[in-house]
This record gives sequence, C-alpha cells and structure tokens, in this order.
Amino acid sequence: MTRITKALISMLSLPLMVTATVVSAQTPGQRESLSVQGCSGQATVIRAEGRMLVDIGELAAITNGSITFKGGDMVLTMPGCADSQRAEADGGKALLSRPFMRTAIEAMASIREWGGILQATVQDRYPVANAMTGNTIIAYESRAADAVGLAAASASTDSDYRGLELLQNEFNNVKAWTDKFLRARKSLTAQYMTLSDSPFQDDEQAQKIMQCGQFLEQMFPSGSFRDDAACH
Repeated sequence: MTRITKALISMLSLPLMVTATVVSAQTPGQRESLSVQGCSGQATVIRAEGRMLVDIGELAAITNGSITFKGGDMVLTMPGCADSQRAEADGGKALLSRPFMRTAIEAMASIREWGGILQATVQDRYPVANAMTGNTIIAYESRAADAVGLAAASASTDSDYRGLELLQNEFNNVKAWTDKFLRARKSLTAQYMTLSDSPFQDDEQAQKIMQCGQFLEQMFPSGSFRDDAACH
C-alpha cells in the first residue's frame, strides 16, 4: 500500500461529520461528492473495490487545511487536528474554541469601553439628566450586550460555556452598578458617589468588577479557561 493511499484512508477516518450524495457514474466505480459539515465546498469521492477514495487537494481546500511534504511523506494538516495537538501540548488544559475566543475578546473590549464612559461620567460629575450623557451610556451598554450575545452564539465547548458564564457575570455586574449609579445620581443621595476623590477605589462592588475585567482580558486571549472569584 503506498503512502498516499494510507494518507487517504487515514483522512477518511478523521472524526468529521460528513454527508455524501451520489452524483453520477461516469467513471469506473461509484462517483459521489463529499460535504464536510461546517465547511463550504465539496470534494469528489470514488467507491472502488470496497474503498472510498477522495481527492486530497479538494479535501484540504474545503476544510481550510494544507498539504506539505516531508521527505517521501505527505502530511495533511487540518484545523481540528491542530487544535487537538495543541490540547495535548498544553497538557489537557480546558481550551477555548477559536470562534469563542475571538468574540469573547471583542465583548470584553465593548464592556471596557462602556465602563470607561461610566467612569468618566462619575469622576467628571457629568449630569446624567443630560440627554447626551444618558444616551451615550445606554448606547455603550447596548453595544456591549450585543457583543456578549455574539460570544454566547459562538460558544461550543464546555470550556466556552464556563468562560461565557464569567463574561455574562461581568456584564450583569457592570449593568447592576450602572443602574445603581444612575438611580443615585437622580436622587438626593447622589452626593455619596461624587464627593470622594476616588469613587471607584472606595466602592467594593466597583473594585470587584474591575478585578474581574482585568482577569478576563488576560484569560480569553490565553486560549485556556481559568476561574477567578472576582467574577462570581
């Protein structure tokens, strides 16, 4: 058996969810098309003498893989296999999927921007009754909510969902602090949040929110799930 034949058989044993439909019988053996779930495009499959043979170039193309040659060996690299190898290299850590990593990082950026607007409003004593200030806070909150929603939609693994829980906790805590601040600013007790020269340093809830935010901004780019009490 040649190395290329072995490579073809090995590829078809990969844990991919695939569907095959009959196209025609213009060549000896049954000719079919192979679709890989989650990928666009199709590869040609031929059934002959009890074997299923697929064009390795087409398979690499539709799975965003690559083919390299090392001596007389052909190596097909596929994204899913690379993630598995990365998991083994990391000693079985709870890895985050790449789509969730990307959207979670973007969500944290939106939450940070929202928090920055809120912090400026508090420290500079902007009146929230002002339509522009109030609408700005609401707009940034809405943008952060949309970003967290996209992260939730991209979560696909246990580690993703655990990371998503922390992300949602951070969003909910910032929202709760924002709502408390807005109510206080509109009431006679608003002074307790503005007289201090360091309102955030003196607020235990605000400190917890900032600690969680700093943790998540480091955890998500690392690609591995970790937990922190500040996010609960």
